[in-house]
Amino acid sequence: MKNVLLLILLLIAVAMIILGVKASILPPALTGVGFIVIALLFYRKKE
Repeated sequence: MKNVLLLILLLIAVAMIILGVKASILPPALTGVGFIVIALLFYRKKE
């Protein structure tokens, strides 16, 4: 279940970063980076 959560979180993060860069708006890109950090913390806690 945690693997699915990590995968979904990373997919959303990548999508938000791409949308933020294409539209030249910073908040979605920063949120995407934040989601990546959260996913890394979840992954580290799993080990």
